[in-house]
Amino acid sequence: MPGSLYLVATPIGNLDDITLRALRVLREEVSLIACEDTRQTQKLLQHFEIRKPLVSYHEHNETQRGAEILAALARGDSVALVSDAGTPLVSDPGYRVVSEAIAHGIPVVPVPGASALLAALTASGLPIHEFRFTGFLPPKAQARRKMLEALAHETMTIVAYESPHRILETLADMQELLANASIVLTREVTKVHEEFLRGSAAAILEILEARGTVKGEITLVISPAQEAETGEPLEEVAKLTAAGMERMEAIKTVAKRLGLPKREVYRLVSEPDSNRPGKRRG
Repeated sequence: MPGSLYLVATPIGNLDDITLRALRVLREEVSLIACEDTRQTQKLLQHFEIRKPLVSYHEHNETQRGAEILAALARGDSVALVSDAGTPLVSDPGYRVVSEAIAHGIPVVPVPGASALLAALTASGLPIHEFRFTGFLPPKAQARRKMLEALAHETMTIVAYESPHRILETLADMQELLANASIVLTREVTKVHEEFLRGSAAAILEILEARGTVKGEITLVISPAQEAETGEPLEEVAKLTAAGMERMEAIKTVAKRLGLPKREVYRLVSEPDSNRPGKRRG
């Protein structure tokens, strides 16, 4: 009979956030613990006086180590999969071994607990009845800007992770592309220096730039886009063209100003033309 693969959530900062069930599973239910960084997980185990064999499982050895974990499960050994902090698989490795375990009829057992995503979302003060989680934003500027442009018209609250080394660049992009959005930046949630910064991207960027350096784990929560009044882009484009600006340049300017995709403003401006009497449609 195969063992079980336990997906064990671990604290994201405050060690008191580990669950009693997680401690029992790590102590009593598994023969092996697979983790991203054995040094990081060893600190947690030492704190709770748990002694179990550890094996590294991360994005660079997923294929090989996943096969070893599946072999152990097939032998009847139960294995716990943990990340360095928070819930496994959420912007962390694990999908492959979980899907393979399911395909081989091996029980996969979630042991829920701490999650930076949910902690930031619930304390943000923004609507949470629907949300979209994007994981880490792309590290390269062009890809990141493309994603932010796509998110500019998202009608659900957005949650994203970001590195402290890139946060200033990201906020600068958001200042331009998501100018009207309300932002909640959470940093070091559940830790000693836990912080929530609320406001526009521009306001938060100003605060962080004044500090010189930014440290800690960061989660961004972004308000859903408000449906633009149909007449507002039209009026803005009309004002600019009346002042002598070329039509396409006016559309581009208004799109950036209102935080809308350029194609959306173009559609709003062009639709009245298509409905004029005598205009062929189809």
